Amino acid sequence: MTILINWVISAMVIFLVAYILPGVSVENFVSALAVALVLGILNAFIKPVLLILTLPITILTLGLFTLVLNALLILLASAVVPGFSVNGFLWALIFGIVLSIANTFIHLLRR
Repeated sequence: MTILINWVISAMVIFLVAYILPGVSVENFVSALAVALVLGILNAFIKPVLLILTLPITILTLGLFTLVLNALLILLASAVVPGFSVNGFLWALIFGIVLSIANTFIHLLRR
């Protein structure tokens, strides 16, 4: 049950952040649910592999390269999910940062 609640909360945050940022668009809440699901799957399965492969550059940049990986995964999600579009790498980077901050804040409020 907790997983479903987290999924819906993440979709609401994605929908809200996409409404605020002009370079990101989500057509409807169903698309936001799909984006939350796809990003969750990408973060669970692909991101750990990418983190291991890019470990040297991540260490050199003191972890800031993970922001680039997040932006790339968001761009991949925008290519996969219909109804979700990101206008370039910079908007994906900003979307990833704002989404991370918003999710952290929301999940801290739930505790």
